[in-house]
Amino acid sequence: MATAKKLTDNHLTCLICAKVFTDPATLQCSHTFCKSCLLKYTKTQPKAIQAKSIPCPSCRQLTKVANPESPVEKWVSQLKPSHVIQGLMDDLGESSDTCSVCKEDGETTPGAVWCTICDDVFCDGCLKLHKKMPLSRDHEVIDLCIHSNEKPKAQRFMCRIHKDEKIKLFCKDCRMAICTVCCSIKHKKCDDVETIDTMTPLVKESLIIETRNEERKIENYTENISSTNSKIEKLSTNAQEMKDQVRKVRMAAVDVLLRKEKKLLDRIDQLTKIRMDELKAHRKSQEIELQMHQQRHEFIDKAVTSHCVAEMYDIYETLSVASRDKMTSKDKRPIPSTIVFTHDTDKLRRSVAVVQLGEVKVYGGLYDRTSSPVLLQTIDCSRQGDIGPSARVCFDVAVLVVHDIKVTVVTGNGSSRLNACYTSNTTLIQNCLQLPTCPRRLAKVGGARAAVTLPDTKQIAFINFDPEPSLLSTVKTKREYYGLACLNYSQLVAGGDDSRASVDVLDMKGNVLKSINTGVIKNPFYIHVTRNNNLLFSDAAVKSLVSATCDGEVVFTYTPTQPAQETSCL
Repeated sequence: MATAKKLTDNHLTCLICAKVFTDPATLQCSHTFCKSCLLKYTKTQPKAIQAKSIPCPSCRQLTKVANPESPVEKWVSQLKPSHVIQGLMDDLGESSDTCSVCKEDGETTPGAVWCTICDDVFCDGCLKLHKKMPLSRDHEVIDLCIHSNEKPKAQRFMCRIHKDEKIKLFCKDCRMAICTVCCSIKHKKCDDVETIDTMTPLVKESLIIETRNEERKIENYTENISSTNSKIEKLSTNAQEMKDQVRKVRMAAVDVLLRKEKKLLDRIDQLTKIRMDELKAHRKSQEIELQMHQQRHEFIDKAVTSHCVAEMYDIYETLSVASRDKMTSKDKRPIPSTIVFTHDTDKLRRSVAVVQLGEVKVYGGLYDRTSSPVLLQTIDCSRQGDIGPSARVCFDVAVLVVHDIKVTVVTGNGSSRLNACYTSNTTLIQNCLQLPTCPRRLAKVGGARAAVTLPDTKQIAFINFDPEPSLLSTVKTKREYYGLACLNYSQLVAGGDDSRASVDVLDMKGNVLKSINTGVIKNPFYIHVTRNNNLLFSDAAVKSLVSATCDGEVVFTYTPTQPAQETSCL
């Protein structure tokens, strides 16, 4: 468990399975993976198999196999780990004090000595056999008891193929440290072979530079991870804010429905009250009529039962008059009516379904298509002493985020200065960096770094911001480059002003890796890399706009129908 932790702490883990390397294999791009993981991944990449190559799961670079006619299973088995990985695995792995020969037979005999040439541990019995062998009798062995039972590191740099031969040469063509036997057999056709003593300082210097590059990459990735974590946190906060807004919109829509509901309920109460008042008034009149008819009934009944003829005729005459009045009176009964609530539930559902509470969209970057540009601040990047029309010319502008501070970088003003402006504690701070010649186009190359073209001296300068600008380095180029863009963390795209109708893909040392045709754009002054790694080109006159892939295939060409203005379209 302690050994596994040491290996994990030193990043000796496979990026595919996220475990400590098991039988590691290193590709040409210097990325290392477990052979079993690499084989499983290769089998899922039919294009790579068709190209007889092993794809890197990390950077997608292809590694040509030594024997393409062999099965895919044997492609990965032919790969070996790098010297660095193997050395770290040996140094940090469990120390073996068991006899190597006995271990092959399944025995665990304690080791007594270690052979510096064979790099194996032997017990006393196996050591006698080792000394009897003609090829190993002169090998230097070290007593493990004297060295506290710990196997010391090898003191000599021995050939992996010819274990009895010391490495004395370095083949520059194959980039391999070799022995004299390897040189005479496998490298006799190579043109550039140096002694190992001559190459060691150069290799060490190269590794130191590579270490610094890796440190910068680690810093960039650390900053990117920190920035990503911040974006994740902001995304979560933004999601909660949008949910609250959706709820507010829903409450507004529900409020409209509640107001309509209240209006209908009040209408029902109003109409019901009017109708009930009419019916109550009618009931009161009916009660009065009922009382009158009851009294008349008593009078008539009394006249009939009294046998008085005069009283009978008096009642009869009264009834005759009452009958005529009844015939001439109007019927005051209330008009029959009822209150009905009519509705169309299906129509209501359709109407509600049409109602939109809002719309949720994803926009790339910080671009908001629904917003309008608003002027937040004007920065005057001119300095004292900048005079003439050229002092007002701005060639390029970029914004970098350094320690949560937005730094605005401007090139131009007809001088060899690069201007950087940022706000600290509500105070605008302006800094300038003196460069060898006038800087032109800017390209952010990751983290707090930017690259800028210096065409007058055929250079590209790399600048770090903290947030003050400082010159890291400059690289020489073969062409006068004006346009510049960052393709990835290790490659730039640059365009010149020599009517070649092409841009060059450069490494960070200014070396041309390949050229890409820009079609009708003769002087690609403006270059932009899209999210899908396509390239956009235009010239200073903006006569056309061309899009191409990184392989040089033209995606589209756009030429305005109206006369172009002297302005940038990127």
